[in-house]
Amino acid sequence: MIKYKNFKIQVCENVYAPAEDTFLLADNLKVKEGDEVLEIGTGTGLVAIVAAEKGNVTATDINPYAIECAVKNAKINNANIRILQGDLFEPVKGEKFDIILFNTPYLPSSNEDLTGEIIDKAWDGGEDGRTIIDRFLKRVKNHLKKGGRIQIVQSSLSNIEKTIEKLRNMGFHAEITASERFFYEEIVVITGELP
Repeated sequence: MIKYKNFKIQVCENVYAPAEDTFLLADNLKVKEGDEVLEIGTGTGLVAIVAAEKGNVTATDINPYAIECAVKNAKINNANIRILQGDLFEPVKGEKFDIILFNTPYLPSSNEDLTGEIIDKAWDGGEDGRTIIDRFLKRVKNHLKKGGRIQIVQSSLSNIEKTIEKLRNMGFHAEITASERFFYEEIVVITGELP
């Protein structure tokens, strides 16, 4: 069990445990009162639980163990969250949100790095670390309301500038709103807002 502010989070087997990147996003959320919120890749549910203090949250994850874990943690913290299993936007086809949150799988990886376990999906960004980020960016606008916002976590190992440039080309006002340096990489929160 880990504590974050006044929340208690159960860490579960086969689920990405909250780490620096999780806390960086949780500490810098731009969720407003009454927002319709989508969190993709919820893991233990920590970010969704924090967001649920203000917004109406839907959380998704491709990992069935993460779904189980997030349900447990939502109960422990009395958070009212809709939790759905599926890949990226599949579980919320046709729905639109005020803000979309995603701690992306951003680590560059090769087949030798992978264990073949479902937990790989939490960090495996493919060869350049961008496989999932680019899939997400391609579809994110279809799920945002007018004036919608996104907040994603990414590493300097997977080309932060490219993400910001893509978002700007899609019409977002995009910038780094939080960052933390580690010995071999910088982890950032990129916030994008549609006009």
